[in-house]
Amino acid sequence: MQILQILSSARGAASYSTQLSNAIVEKLVAANPASTVQVHDLASNPFPNLEEVHLQSFYTPAEHRTPAQQEAVRHSDQAVAALMAADVPVIGAPLYNFGITAPLKAWVDHIVRAGVIFRYADGGAEGLVKGKKVYVAMASGAVYSEGPFASYDFVAPYLKAILGFIGITDVTVVRVEGVNMPTLKDSALEKAVASIRV
Repeated sequence: MQILQILSSARGAASYSTQLSNAIVEKLVAANPASTVQVHDLASNPFPNLEEVHLQSFYTPAEHRTPAQQEAVRHSDQAVAALMAADVPVIGAPLYNFGITAPLKAWVDHIVRAGVIFRYADGGAEGLVKGKKVYVAMASGAVYSEGPFASYDFVAPYLKAILGFIGITDVTVVRVEGVNMPTLKDSALEKAVASIRV
């Protein structure tokens, strides 16, 4: 099994989403001892935000790209290749201001490319990424899985939607939540790790 671990928190090793994604990877490796793990920390090694040259490179045939376009598409090609090679992507996704982090959004923007990751056909779109299982390790200061803040969660719905769009429909969201709430924070990570099923 090839595991691709995507980290996106600015909090480094102290990040709850990173700790939870590490726990998911550990359980996957324990169940599949011959697994390999590729880690990409988007906070320390971010993808550039999309600019005109990136979009130009995406829609220009490889043989016609300028040197600047060839350099601009390099990050995207590497991200696409890593995703396509992985059997199980594990995405660490903290909730920042109700949404995903800017580095994670940049990664999404570099992988979701027409004609590469999805294609338009018969008046609709077809995802080209098949046969993968994705785990999302989501962390939040409050509880967003239910209750009064549930409608403010734009992390899990967005990731499920964009992954489904590119063909990945087997998505499990594991949550460590309430990490800033006095009555929940001490046991939040332990509870989340105990809920992991691989």
